[in-house]
Amino acid sequence: MKTITITNLQEIEKIIHKCPYCTVGIIDLKGEPYVVPMNFAYKDGTIYLHSGPEGSKVEMVTLHPQVCITFCEGHELVYMHKQIACSYSMKSRSVICRGKVKFIEDMTEKRRILDTIMKQYTENECGYSEPAVRNVKIWEVKIEHMTCKSFGLRPSDI
Repeated sequence: MKTITITNLQEIEKIIHKCPYCTVGIIDLKGEPYVVPMNFAYKDGTIYLHSGPEGSKVEMVTLHPQVCITFCEGHELVYMHKQIACSYSMKSRSVICRGKVKFIEDMTEKRRILDTIMKQYTENECGYSEPAVRNVKIWEVKIEHMTCKSFGLRPSDI
């Protein structure tokens, strides 16, 4: 099985937009790794996330704003030889992004970003109450470094 690196930005963005969620790697308050699935939006080299206004994730990211965000799509079990365990692989594509979290506090900007997040999941127009916007923490991660790979390709797939 082969692994190839994908460098075409449009192809990478297609993979990101296919994903229903991402996983966010954070350093916790004790300096240990912490990974959590989160809903997201991606636009123009920036990933937007949201959470409650306080709590452990917010405390962790405030102390350690550098994060690693992973997207993965297409989980298909493939093999070269049915009876040889080492020939099995999971055919998938993943994107790994690194950057620093910046919290967005401006109410107008928060509404714009919430619209962007909602467009990731639905075509419906959505409204937000003032207390809801005030009480949501918006995370902005401008991507500093991004890699993408396709795994589990048979020679005939390349």
